Amino acid sequence: MSQMSASSVFVTTFLAAAVEVIEMVIIVVGVGSVRGWRSTWFGAAAGLAVLAVLVLALGTALTLVPIGTLRLVVGSLLLVFGLQWLRKGISRVSANGLRGMGARSASAEGIPGTGVDWIAFVLSFKGVLLEGLEIVLIVVSFGATAQAFPPAILGAAAALVVISGAGLLARGIVQRIPRSALQLLVGTLLSSFGTFWAVEGLGVAWPGADAAILALVGWYALAAAWYIGRLRRRAGKLVSDNAR
Repeated sequence: MSQMSASSVFVTTFLAAAVEVIEMVIIVVGVGSVRGWRSTWFGAAAGLAVLAVLVLALGTALTLVPIGTLRLVVGSLLLVFGLQWLRKGISRVSANGLRGMGARSASAEGIPGTGVDWIAFVLSFKGVLLEGLEIVLIVVSFGATAQAFPPAILGAAAALVVISGAGLLARGIVQRIPRSALQLLVGTLLSSFGTFWAVEGLGVAWPGADAAILALVGWYALAAAWYIGRLRRRAGKLVSDNAR
């Protein structure tokens, strides 16, 4: 194979894998920022460990994994928790504004003070495992088609390192976002990813493929803004009625 062909496989695999890594990093950073980092890192590490075992044990046979079923299960789980966090974010932003809820009690959020936070663990674990399997399928597909597994593997590994590094750098920025706004943001993102994957798991193809996630984010953001406005108008009306 020529050097140009190898470079083409590397770049193509890097870009395709980067989309999946971005989704993985968003889930991990979002869950960690809302629920805490210890159990989130534990879940992410467990997801990577299971993925590594599957790759070593099955190799290219991973293409036989029912990825649609996995998407449906993981997507449904993300959607359930995403909608719960979105509801809490809407309620808190409508009451306190985007800069409200600066301090947060772990017990008030239902986060255990000791032991494993299983919500954070499971969300992080399943997000990393699903996206990791997607990346492996990309490597297998591109590598087998072009008969060039080394550049395909290097492209996926480069995407993982570069984007994960960017996610770690962004972690500090995300943690400075006020809690009300952060819960609203993470709830919007998880609901969007959950909807996208659950529908894909049912065998329905989204127009625009992964770009449909942006449309879903916009839809949930608009819905959240509408509900916040409605709750604020209702609260203002109650205050006005009580003042009479």
